[in-house]
Amino acid sequence: MADTREYGERDSGADGFLSRARTVAAPGFNRWLVPPCALAIHLCIGMAYGFSVFWLPLSRAIGISDPVVCPNLSLIGALTTTTCDWRVSDLVWTYTLFFVVLGAAAAIWGGWLERAGPRKAGIVAAFCWCGGMGIAAIGVSMHQLWLIWIGSGVIGGIGLGLGYISPVSTLIKWFPDRRGMATGMAIMGFGGGAMIGGPLADLLMKHFASPTGVGVWQTFLVLASVYFVFMMAGAIGYRVPAEGWAPAGWTAPTSAKASISRFNVALSNAHRTPQFWLVWLVLFFNVSASIGIIGIASPMLQELFGGRLIDAPGVLFTAFDDDQKKAAAAVGAGFVGAISLFNIGGRFFWAWLSDRIGRKPMFATILVAGALLYGLAAPALAGTTLGLFILVFCILASMYGGGFATAPAYLADLFGTKYVGAIHGRLLTAWSTAGVVGPLLVANMRDRAIAAGVPRGDIYPPIFWVLAAMLVAGFVANLFVRPVAAKFHMPADERPIAVETMAGGGTVAAEGGTSPVIVFAWLAVGLPILWGIYMTLSKALILLK
Repeated sequence: MADTREYGERDSGADGFLSRARTVAAPGFNRWLVPPCALAIHLCIGMAYGFSVFWLPLSRAIGISDPVVCPNLSLIGALTTTTCDWRVSDLVWTYTLFFVVLGAAAAIWGGWLERAGPRKAGIVAAFCWCGGMGIAAIGVSMHQLWLIWIGSGVIGGIGLGLGYISPVSTLIKWFPDRRGMATGMAIMGFGGGAMIGGPLADLLMKHFASPTGVGVWQTFLVLASVYFVFMMAGAIGYRVPAEGWAPAGWTAPTSAKASISRFNVALSNAHRTPQFWLVWLVLFFNVSASIGIIGIASPMLQELFGGRLIDAPGVLFTAFDDDQKKAAAAVGAGFVGAISLFNIGGRFFWAWLSDRIGRKPMFATILVAGALLYGLAAPALAGTTLGLFILVFCILASMYGGGFATAPAYLADLFGTKYVGAIHGRLLTAWSTAGVVGPLLVANMRDRAIAAGVPRGDIYPPIFWVLAAMLVAGFVANLFVRPVAAKFHMPADERPIAVETMAGGGTVAAEGGTSPVIVFAWLAVGLPILWGIYMTLSKALILLK
């Protein structure tokens, strides 16, 4: 058995402002202040999803109106060229780096985060994410792609990993009665970051654009400054509950049906259990089956429905003129906006639902439903019924987001809450892997079909069937998830978690009442979310015309 202090109390002697001990909440602290702190960080780092808004402007950073194309430019050459514009394919490596480094950082430093506490981790995340954007701004101004990769991709990716997992264990400990809802609220913010940051970046680039520049490096600096303020406020606002705290009147479920462990598993043992790898497979297949197709959602809709999108039935996508391409692209952007809204809403809805029906049944539901939608509904509706086809993919997007949001609560049910943040960090390697496998699979199948002369409308059904098979594989993995064997339980956990005694002598604590601080905190994150929803809806409404 592992030392029970392994990722816990070794730093308890530290009494600095950033130490975990200084973040323990005083009696009467209102736990509803923690979710907006988590949202303040997740809404900022969620802009990683929205970086595609920079690719086209950066692809003409030198030529301004038209790209300066160098036909023989290699990827290595693109890293240091100062005379050729970058290709979009060069720039999107930043996006790949984001999520590969995110998973690696979360896995490597998850144990440190549990020792250091969410405040210190959140502050480090703010410096990495915002500092990385600052380095990327220098890279844009000097036209050095390698600086963008290192700044935003690597250093920013570390900030993503630490920022993503920093609130997980904290929220689960504050909301043992609503684990899914709590993590759903925070992770909803990560999905919503691009919904706010994308339109804001577009407005800023238009403001800073000039005859000599496309306004990207200035936009990076403004976003980095705003994000730094929000992320620091969120990190400083974090509090952790006293040991053994529980909401007044709540006791941990004891029935086998609840499938909630009353014991903790050490981080060093978690990956030795079959449960960890089964949940890893569930997340991997759920993400792989969605992330690839979501990444090409706009061209997919245009290729499948062609002229029907723009009141020109019978006109194929390949026969569009310039005006038709612009009109179809606007519809495609509306489709992406609708998917984004459902992705974000699904993160809260499915996680909330898991509190009522259980994590394992919830995953079984979305995996079966997703397999049916991909395998039967999507191929049948492709190119035929536009409204239903869009609805199918909106529902699929909601389940994609729901899987992300529910995974931390699933881990807490299986491994206890003590090291769930660190365990979740290691689980995110499934996301990083899927972030490479899913897009490559879909892109390669699509490219091979196009090269073989397959009509654009016939390209996607085989892809849908492969994605359905992946979700079936995830469903099978989920079936085998069982409670963790007693041999992996930490020896110190001789008493159930819910009845541990906290320092004040009690087992529960009443919440403080609503205060101006609580109201301000929720307004600070709520107003940007509402603005982002408005901007996204304004694009999505084109689908109703």
